[in-house]
Amino acid sequence: MDLALSEELQLMQRSVREFAREQIYPVAGELDRNPRFPWETLGQMGELGLLGVTTPEEYGGAGLDVLSYVVLLEEIAAADAAHSTIMAVTNGLPQSMLVTYGTEEQKRRYLPRLASGEWIGAFCLSEPHCGSDAAAIRTTARRTADGWVLDGSKAWITSGGEAQLYVVMAKTDEKGGPRGISCFLVEKGTAGMEFGKPEEKLGQHAAITTGISFEGCELPDDALLGPENQGFILSMSSLDGGRLGIAAQSVGIARAAFEAALDYASERESFGEPIREHQGVQFKLADMATRIEAARLLTYKAAWLRDRGYRVTREASMAKLFASETATFVTDAAVQIFGGYGYSRDYPVERYFRDARVTTIYEGTSEIQRMVIGRQLYRERER
Repeated sequence: MDLALSEELQLMQRSVREFAREQIYPVAGELDRNPRFPWETLGQMGELGLLGVTTPEEYGGAGLDVLSYVVLLEEIAAADAAHSTIMAVTNGLPQSMLVTYGTEEQKRRYLPRLASGEWIGAFCLSEPHCGSDAAAIRTTARRTADGWVLDGSKAWITSGGEAQLYVVMAKTDEKGGPRGISCFLVEKGTAGMEFGKPEEKLGQHAAITTGISFEGCELPDDALLGPENQGFILSMSSLDGGRLGIAAQSVGIARAAFEAALDYASERESFGEPIREHQGVQFKLADMATRIEAARLLTYKAAWLRDRGYRVTREASMAKLFASETATFVTDAAVQIFGGYGYSRDYPVERYFRDARVTTIYEGTSEIQRMVIGRQLYRERER
């Protein structure tokens, strides 16, 4: 049962589930073995409104709420994690920051292309020397008579070299710390911008990830997104939505692994009966199902609250933390239920196991989430 979902949203959920099963799942294994950016299926997702879910209709988006977004993202993730990562990133900070902080001209120029899937968006914050300590970035943006010049490098950029629009964080005040960082819109093909080779990752191979270097990269004055020196603060305030996306993705990956294990436990026999009759397997399945349900409800609650205007820093971190660790737990248990076959590429659970691992790392590691939650507990108590 899909708790508290409207009939309209349940209809959309079923439609996207059918699309994901028929169009994405059949190619997921091949994309894992022979990685390439899945432009064809992304184009289909764009036609369905999945690449601009919460972007307002006046800018070409679907204009849906955050709860709808996490429900639909789960369906894509259950078919293939790589597709859901690309979906989460391009729906996330590139569009949400444009909607909230962009000028009308910036919105009109970029949002329709992003929401339709004609363009894919990327977010550039992490650097080779810093990940969790995001305020320690070294990329700089220097003012010129005509605009800005970017110099520096970025690491682990999802859709790097494939996306057409990059939201880049750079220092504009060396002494300002977090309040000396600004946000810039950089189009692919801008002189002075170069992409590294795709990273060889454990999983999510079709979600191409690269480094980016900027050397004397000249930008026009209107490339600045939001107020000068406020980019880091604005992006941090938008992270709650990104963490909800990873929570939903984690639930989808876990669900796919659980359903595969559930089916296999009915088919596989040992000692003269299906292995689902053995207590060791039953207990694993019970724990998997319980954690998935709890992770989904945490995600729904945070999305529901965000839709009603509440700040959800604590709730989003709780959902991301619990859902990502659920994904690693469930995929590990699924491999165990499959036994030796779980270690083989003949079955998809080994891919789910690899794809799930990064969910506890990106958009803030599990350790960072626990720090955020701990701080929020005391801040709320002191109010």
